[in-house]
Amino acid sequence: MPKPDAFPKVYDPVGPESHWYDVWEGAGYFRPEINPEGEPYCIVIPPPNVTGSLHMGHAFEHSLIDATIRRKRMQGYAALWLPGTDHAGIATQNVVERQLAEEGLSRHDLGRASFLERVWAWKEKSGGEILTQMRRMGDSCDWSRERFTMDEDLSLAVRTVFVQLYEEGLIYRGERIINWCPRCHTAISDIEVDYDDVTGEMVEITYPWADGSPGGVTVATTRAETMLGDSAVAVNPSDERYATAVGRTVTLPLQDREIPIVADPAIDPEFGTGAVKVTPGHDPTDFEIGERHGLEIISIFDNDAVVNENGGAFCGQGRFEAREAVKSALEEAGLLVSVEQYVHSVGHCQRCSTQVEPIVSKQWFVKVRPLSDPALEAVLGGQTKFVPERWVKVFKDWLENIRDWCVSRQLWWGHRIPVWYCSECPEHVVSIEAPTQCAACGASELEQDPDVLDTWFSSALWPFSTLGWPKQTEDLNRFYPNAMLHTGFDIIFFWVARMMQMGIHFMGEVPFHDVAYHGLVRDAHGKKMSKSFGNVVDPLELAGKYSADALRFALVRAAFPGQDVPLAEEWVEGARNFINKLWNASRFVSINLDSMSLAEAAEGELPDDIASRWIMSRLGSTIDAVDSGFDKYNFAEAMRELHSFAWGDFCDWYIELSKEALADETRRRSAQRVLARVMSALLRLLHPVIPFVTEEIWHRMEGGGHVAVAEWPEGSGLIHDEDAESAMSVLTGIVTEIRTFRALAGMPPSAALGAAVRVNSPHVSREIKSLSSQLVGLARLSSLDVRGAEPADEDLAGSNVRLVTPGAEIYIAAGGGLDLGDLGAKLDKKIAELRADLTKVERKLANPEFINKAPEEVVAKERAKLAEHSESLGALEHLSASLSS
Repeated sequence: MPKPDAFPKVYDPVGPESHWYDVWEGAGYFRPEINPEGEPYCIVIPPPNVTGSLHMGHAFEHSLIDATIRRKRMQGYAALWLPGTDHAGIATQNVVERQLAEEGLSRHDLGRASFLERVWAWKEKSGGEILTQMRRMGDSCDWSRERFTMDEDLSLAVRTVFVQLYEEGLIYRGERIINWCPRCHTAISDIEVDYDDVTGEMVEITYPWADGSPGGVTVATTRAETMLGDSAVAVNPSDERYATAVGRTVTLPLQDREIPIVADPAIDPEFGTGAVKVTPGHDPTDFEIGERHGLEIISIFDNDAVVNENGGAFCGQGRFEAREAVKSALEEAGLLVSVEQYVHSVGHCQRCSTQVEPIVSKQWFVKVRPLSDPALEAVLGGQTKFVPERWVKVFKDWLENIRDWCVSRQLWWGHRIPVWYCSECPEHVVSIEAPTQCAACGASELEQDPDVLDTWFSSALWPFSTLGWPKQTEDLNRFYPNAMLHTGFDIIFFWVARMMQMGIHFMGEVPFHDVAYHGLVRDAHGKKMSKSFGNVVDPLELAGKYSADALRFALVRAAFPGQDVPLAEEWVEGARNFINKLWNASRFVSINLDSMSLAEAAEGELPDDIASRWIMSRLGSTIDAVDSGFDKYNFAEAMRELHSFAWGDFCDWYIELSKEALADETRRRSAQRVLARVMSALLRLLHPVIPFVTEEIWHRMEGGGHVAVAEWPEGSGLIHDEDAESAMSVLTGIVTEIRTFRALAGMPPSAALGAAVRVNSPHVSREIKSLSSQLVGLARLSSLDVRGAEPADEDLAGSNVRLVTPGAEIYIAAGGGLDLGDLGAKLDKKIAELRADLTKVERKLANPEFINKAPEEVVAKERAKLAEHSESLGALEHLSASLSS
């Protein structure tokens, strides 16, 4: 063991946080083989984009995963946290294309092969940044099993899945309406579209009767420009206003085409005039109406959302330019009825925020219904458990209304679709490996489909492709299904649903037993972190300022299942203060162990005094509470109990109580035994969340081994001692009440203060008497008289101050510098001032104008002030009442 002077007074995290990770990794502690006989327990990382750097969402999610996996490792499981990154098709291609643009080039200037070489070079150079940052945060991944979604083995898995789904009739190519991003130049799936409320216009246009009759039908639309591609006007069949119009034709303004009026139940009679234009080529609902009525599909936009030749006189205009031009032309023709401001929901590309254009295009689709039903049954049947459970309904609602998944993307970076088209005949070949000839005609000239697969296609295979599938590997047999998944609720459809679909279909089992959904990390005022808001917090900056451990503890301590985390820097500072408190307590224990290690000092029978029984009982309860919190994925609950025990029970109370025993040679060894046992358990309990400082302390106190692989403490072997806990509850209540009285009375700790205590329980009274000397020291009393619950004595009845705490009454007489008359006057003045301040704050918060117009942080500050003033007023009124009782 190091000597006491080798345990620095101040903890500096820089050394431990740069040292211990390499030690752990070098010793193989992150590999499941460290517990070869253990039950397998695997978590696959939600793969961050290879383009990315560590943001606060990653830091939060990874802290939860790492806490989970470190605890399981200490419990003896063959624990595997499998790391990796995602190729992030659109995002990565956009990054490299921006670099080319700075050089005055486009990907087309380079050609596909040279462009992909450029992307791979960028990936090799910059793609590992986030993995280095994960190490900095202490993430205990098995790096020997690191995967990338475009590794050869994973690419084989992707091709195998595509071919099998195709052969089963679950993948097809067809012309359907899809979401097209004019900026990214690719199709995107429905769930890659973000819908935002936009202030636009509701335009009413008259479509004249084609037979020359007076009047016509007035339609309402939010997209006047798409009328150029209309194929019909539709009304609801139950709408009596149009009963005689159905079957007639109108003339499409500006295009001079005749189009029919059809009746379709999809039309909302309450929307606009009840008659809507039908543009099958540029609206999903209209496409379905067009299919039902055999309407012509007319596309009026090219891939840049510029009007094409089908737009007649408006050809060459951008869609928004055309919108204004169409309105002007309609007004000139006398067919523009009205234009009114209208707020409606508009889809935008999730990647670049460009307004999405629905177009009809030949794409590859997955038939998801046959895959979705088993996934839903597995969740509803409890094979996969969602935490919190409320996400089951969201999952169910989405899967029951799911549409086929468009999986082809018009990109170059990604998994190229394994389909080849014959140059000599209309056939195509779908194959895992590149074919040498056409299976139909034998021609050798085959051209591969230029499109790539949606990034989420490969991500959907992540729980089993990373373990070696389609090969039957040892890892696949041992670690599939995964034990659980930590993920954000925002990708429940993108990722969780698709992993469930693919896992069940290809492996015959659910991919994981539990899915624990966490919320989003927001700023201190609850706002979403965004560069545009200027409120993004860099996790590595906070880790550098306060330590990685402090950031981890602050995040995990706030992790209630499924709830967002409004992160304030003060939380991280508070976590740093907790770590310093732990360090100081450890140093105190180390100094008092007489050069023994924790294991050596813990040997022997525990003492039977009330304080020792109490702290061991509290330790047992704390272990049980931590285990319960971890098992329910309620990390906030676990950390609350652990923080309360470490800071309150152990540091503030037991260490202080132990000092008298440590100073007594006859009791010193017993106190060391208790301190060592609690300290050892505490370091092990805290290690999953604050690994660096606990390892550093363990090294200094234990002298050998590592806490990273130490045995997780068990609470079952510790007796829950209700008598000890009730007695100590009374003692701590007495001390706290007297300390509060001193502070409110303005009495310095050195001022003499005598007290008599009447304890309600005879048993507790005896225990308190046995701790009289410690109570005197903790409460800084000049004298103490502990009595039982016998009738009040006259001398106590004459006391000037009576304080009440659960289980006891405290009597304090004037004197020793305590002027009760002066104290009463001061209290009355403070109470009056505080009531006046409280009234001002209450009025301000009751003012709707202040609540609605003041910045959120100002309102939050006033609410905090209200709570603080209310608490202070209650304490002062309580003390004032005690003076007059």
